[in-house]
Amino acid sequence: MVRNLSGIIVGYIAMAIFMFITFTVLYLILGTEGSFDPGSFHVSSNWIVFSVILSFIAALDGGWVCMLISKNKNAVLILAGIVLVLGIITSIPKIGASSEIKDKQRIGKVSNTDAMQNAVQPNFILILNPILGAIGIVSGSKLKKEKKLQNI
Repeated sequence: MVRNLSGIIVGYIAMAIFMFITFTVLYLILGTEGSFDPGSFHVSSNWIVFSVILSFIAALDGGWVCMLISKNKNAVLILAGIVLVLGIITSIPKIGASSEIKDKQRIGKVSNTDAMQNAVQPNFILILNPILGAIGIVSGSKLKKEKKLQNI
């Protein structure tokens, strides 16, 4: 039980750390103008492509770490379920946000913190990310190879 819970928690933390670091680096590389459409907080197509790839890699990492620690497929499925449910729950307010919030104008360069708080992603990405996250976690758990006993 402790091993399963530890695997779930550490797997989730591994995903969060990976995403924080890689998304910060991605924002530094693309800059404000490369991350957003001109004059708005709507994310650019470049940002969408890279963020989907990085999110999937983070999920693979989280699933691998969870399986490494828990050694239990059920713990991996629980982590995938948590990511799926939390992802959908957190996307609902963003999908239903008023156009006033979604159409906020962006002036000049934006700090990383302001970018994270104000970024507007397309609705399909808000739904796709938790689904890909759950799939990535399950797939990542399969990257953990079992030790095979060798006959000597």
